[in-house]
Amino acid sequence: MQSLEQIIELKNAPELISKLTQFSTVRNYKAGEMILDENSLIRAIPIVTRGTLKVMRTEEDGREILLYYIKPGESCIMSFLGGLHDERSKVRAEVEEDAEILFLPVEKVSLFIREYPEWLDYIFRLYHKRFEELLEIVNAIAFKKVDERLLDLLQKKKQVTGSNTLQVTHEQLANELGTARVVVSRLLKQLEEHGHLQLGRNKITLM
Repeated sequence: MQSLEQIIELKNAPELISKLTQFSTVRNYKAGEMILDENSLIRAIPIVTRGTLKVMRTEEDGREILLYYIKPGESCIMSFLGGLHDERSKVRAEVEEDAEILFLPVEKVSLFIREYPEWLDYIFRLYHKRFEELLEIVNAIAFKKVDERLLDLLQKKKQVTGSNTLQVTHEQLANELGTARVVVSRLLKQLEEHGHLQLGRNKITLM
């Protein structure tokens, strides 16, 4: 079993790891549960140690879109920024796969930034990765057709879960892409006809 130091890639920082363990609260969640809602106060920063979270954003017209996934060893940079500036959350975080999460109180986040250079480096690395992922989202929306974005999303889910068979509904995919369910259903049928995947009841098998 991996240690906390290995999971969050904080090498040569035993004191920081000890502080994280000391001050964090560990909680377990099932797939589909929400750990942070939009406009909620951010009192603690989530760090995933097992499972996967997905971070969503809802537009004014009610449409949703997937921003990025949070994997083991990672956290939500939006939570970091909101918590540090005493702002309400601008995103929603849901459990994609059963997860174990460390919750670090916001006040400890600021303290660790001042005391541990490794912690600041960890935040900057997360920020860089999320910035690149958000650029990919902007690029996809601006330049890719919905069928390409749908196939990219399915491939990303395959990478996250490590399985060719995805337990997901057409409505969930539509929400994550920010489009209509009927559009997703039509495109999935076309992708099936072209041999890219096989449709089942609330599941999709990639070929």
